[in-house]
Amino acid sequence: MWHNVFIVGSLYYCIMADAGQFAQDSDILLRVGTGASATVKAAGWFDSIILDVEAVVNCMTRYDWSTKDAAGALNSTVRGILIDTGACLAAIEGITWDMSGFTSRVEAEDMINVLRDTALRNMSILRDKKVQRFMQEA
Repeated sequence: MWHNVFIVGSLYYCIMADAGQFAQDSDILLRVGTGASATVKAAGWFDSIILDVEAVVNCMTRYDWSTKDAAGALNSTVRGILIDTGACLAAIEGITWDMSGFTSRVEAEDMINVLRDTALRNMSILRDKKVQRFMQEA
């Protein structure tokens, strides 16, 4: 019935699944901000979204980062750009899903704009074949 939930007595505990290869829930929550809704901040909310986000990053950059990262082929000194890109795109999804926790719609939209600009800059960098080669050899 419930996935990633276990019960001890009358208390329910949720296990964060962290389904993504690049960005984990903690990375996304740093970017989604304090104004995000409690539902968005709940453990596991981003698990299906992050898989879609990573597919977008792979397609936009024309490189399968997910497979390389899963194989441990990427050094921790260069994988930060993948974490940042995936987390920014997933955070955008979380903010757009429910903007009610922000002080205004403009505040939420400003956050989305900053996250989008960061993700687009990162994908532009990741698309470069020289960068891809550098990241593989690092």
